[in-house]
Amino acid sequence: MTAAGARRRTRVLAVGGAVLAAVLVGLAAAVLGIELRVDMRNGQPPMVIGLPLVAGFALAFALLGWGALAVLERFSERAATIWTWLAVIVLLVSFVPILFAEATAGARTVLAAMHLAVAAVLVPLLRRRG
Repeated sequence: MTAAGARRRTRVLAVGGAVLAAVLVGLAAAVLGIELRVDMRNGQPPMVIGLPLVAGFALAFALLGWGALAVLERFSERAATIWTWLAVIVLLVSFVPILFAEATAGARTVLAAMHLAVAAVLVPLLRRRG
């Protein structure tokens, strides 16, 4: 397998692993009886965050992360370092809605754990060279 093929395989696994990590956290919440009901205080009724939404958002952001890294690799020799800083900033910003939404402490904790789980898989695996 070529280096590019190995890198692509690792990144596909990273995306799949990120989705799986988020879904596993969601399943653990369900087993513990924690309902992910969130009121964004925007006049809309509270939203229940289910596993399809969790998987969809994890997949979307994982693919965006991969795409951003691929673009950076075309223009910079320090792409992995720049991308890692961007990933950390995005992770930190992703906590803002959790802080301001109306939800139980359990729901907030689970949502934060999902964000951390996705980042824990994506950041080290997407950075790998192959």
